[in-house]
Amino acid sequence: MNVIKVKDRQELDKRVPKMPWYIEKFVNYKLPDLSPSSLLEYVRDYELFLTWMIVEGLSKATVVKDVALSELERLHMDSIDHFRMFLATDPAHANTRTTITRKLSSLRSLFHYLSQIAEDDDFYPLLKRNVMAKVTIKRTHKPKDTAAKLEGKLLQEEEIAEFMAYIAHYYEKDVADNKQALFSYQLNQTRDSCIVSLILHSGLRVSEVVNLNVDDIDVKKQLCYVFRKGKNDDTFKTPVYFRQEATADLIAYLQLRDVRYKAPRREKALFLAIANGKKEGSRMTKRAIQEMVIKYAKRFGKPYLSVHKLRHSFATDYYLRNDLYMTQEQLGHASPETTQIYAHLTDKTMAEAIDRIRSENKQAGSV
Repeated sequence: MNVIKVKDRQELDKRVPKMPWYIEKFVNYKLPDLSPSSLLEYVRDYELFLTWMIVEGLSKATVVKDVALSELERLHMDSIDHFRMFLATDPAHANTRTTITRKLSSLRSLFHYLSQIAEDDDFYPLLKRNVMAKVTIKRTHKPKDTAAKLEGKLLQEEEIAEFMAYIAHYYEKDVADNKQALFSYQLNQTRDSCIVSLILHSGLRVSEVVNLNVDDIDVKKQLCYVFRKGKNDDTFKTPVYFRQEATADLIAYLQLRDVRYKAPRREKALFLAIANGKKEGSRMTKRAIQEMVIKYAKRFGKPYLSVHKLRHSFATDYYLRNDLYMTQEQLGHASPETTQIYAHLTDKTMAEAIDRIRSENKQAGSV
């Protein structure tokens, strides 16, 4: 059972009845092919767009559910341009270019379905005019551009060991004067080290880490079994390799998991936390893991470091030792094009390493 998918499906079931009938029809059409998590993002995007239409006077409705299909037909290109501007400038949302592109793509998927696939009782398209067909959506994250943005923001070579050592030993000194932070650290250091080590030595996504159960870990074979992103088969888990360096951290955490976090027998989750007011540990949330990494990263002097950048750090190092397709398989990318960002990153990394070796050889030669 994919815990995040179950939670998102429950949230999706709550939100869909509050949407117009034609969006509910679209969701039901897409449900066999898209994960609940993806559809939930779609519904959130549609809720934002329809709310914007009401505020701008483009719909006579007072609630999202009552926005008429005919009102979508009457939208002009100017309206879409204004919505794009709203997404880019509204301080309440602060969307990046990538997020804006994704939201417009969500709208285009809905409009395409309504104008090209869905039919009324007379076999005519539900939507007679599709304004989104005129909208050009530029790709905002070419592999080379993504790589350029990541430069200098990842852990490289010895920094990986240094960050692990900081969590294991030196963070405690930095929070020695803060009793609450010190208590939390002493309680969770072994668990936190294990999580960071596993990501840095396997490249798992945070959602994959959250979904891990104790019996998904095979320490001897250095494998963990995960639900991969984009795969809707909840009966199959993909085996993912982790490096030897993560083994000791996993063993150390597993030895104290049950006692330290008072795990009830029914709790299968690998990584646990005891919530305020609770006596027993339960599965850590995605947000808890993200905040944990940021907490250590800030003290370590790399405030831009996130869980996903830990994954990027592993991927860059892994690609240096393997080829594109092995890296693609390890990371669970659907397309090798996504993996190409590491080719651009490693080109620079290898050039820097060669320059460093040359400099060291010159220094040795001058002695």
